[in-house]
Amino acid sequence: MVARGAGRKYYFVKNRLSIRFDIFSEKNYNKAAAFEAALYAADNYSTFGQGYIMRDFAHMHYGFIGLGLIGGSIARGLREKYPECMITAYDMEASSVEAAKRDGVVNICAYEIDRVFSACGLIFLCAPVSCNADNLLPVRNVIAPDALLTDVGSVKGDIHAHVRAAGLERQFIGGHPMTGSERTGYLNSKARLLENAYYILTPGEEVAKDKTDLMEKLVRSLGAIPLILSAREHDYVTAGISHLPHVISASLVNLVKERDNADGIMKLIAAGGFKDITRISSSSPVMWEHICMTNTDNILSLLDDYMEALRDIRDRISAKDSPATYDFFESARSYRESFTDVSGGPIKKSYVFYVDIPDEPGALATIVTLLAFQQINLKNIGITHNREVAEGSLLIEVWEEKDISRAKEVLSAKGYIVRIKK
Repeated sequence: MVARGAGRKYYFVKNRLSIRFDIFSEKNYNKAAAFEAALYAADNYSTFGQGYIMRDFAHMHYGFIGLGLIGGSIARGLREKYPECMITAYDMEASSVEAAKRDGVVNICAYEIDRVFSACGLIFLCAPVSCNADNLLPVRNVIAPDALLTDVGSVKGDIHAHVRAAGLERQFIGGHPMTGSERTGYLNSKARLLENAYYILTPGEEVAKDKTDLMEKLVRSLGAIPLILSAREHDYVTAGISHLPHVISASLVNLVKERDNADGIMKLIAAGGFKDITRISSSSPVMWEHICMTNTDNILSLLDDYMEALRDIRDRISAKDSPATYDFFESARSYRESFTDVSGGPIKKSYVFYVDIPDEPGALATIVTLLAFQQINLKNIGITHNREVAEGSLLIEVWEEKDISRAKEVLSAKGYIVRIKK
């Protein structure tokens, strides 16, 4: 049997001193991990093992257990904001943490949840919801007495219950960055994913206020907007504005799949509004399975309410009740227009605009070139064949909101008609 970590090189860097261990055995791996923990803890403990002293964010040691899209984005944000900080990361997919090491995001690659995390002042649980609960036992065995523990999961009641069972409630502050992407994994992570997004914090009753204040300050420093809620309130709110919409989106896509004709005409012309409201169905099915299994009661309660609302509008349409049907859509339109675009939500906003272009060779290349010269980075581009909702024959999606106004200015100056998606 090959020993854990066999053949891997284990690097530690302290100040300008670099120490390398070649790991060829279980015994050496454990020695290396213990040495690293002692090396960094010496700076962070008043007396080694006698109580953690929180240092400034710039020189703290952060730990990540799970390094996918959200964990990777937070780690990148920390590295950009605090380049001198230490980051240790573990993921079941070792290639993720090794890629982060090559990118300069992570200092130390961990191949298990062991004593290397004892030096961390703040540990992020960033695995899928159900896996975070499983990871609590090894974390409990290694976390420093006064270090903070947080997570990034979409369901808070379940993780808080497991934290209480593990005896870690005094150290735990639940976290949920209300951001994301249809793409998953560390390779798609970006520091800017957190910018202007709500970041909900759910401290338990036993957590000291100064620790909650510390987490608020850190979240704000990364460009996100902290919001304090109870775990119960969080789970009900997110069930309504995130979890239920994903269930509805998936059901709409599956309905089209099952009711389409043999030639796939529905799929062929699906665009505009349909693609907009079902975009989130491209999210990870594993994650959404876990969410539905852990926030079950809230999702079912709101799903029942939604089904009742569908029955109500069905009755209005069946009765040919024109005024009532109009009121249904007018009420939704009015309330929808009251939503703010100031900050991010759980369903990431898309920055899209449309351009009328002539049907001639080189037309698309000209627009792409004009935008490239202005350093406007494109996220997506495509021809809209079905323009029942969206005007303009070319759809362009950019990464940041500020790029939309720049792109409109550049293209309008060249005579193009640009329409911004509201």
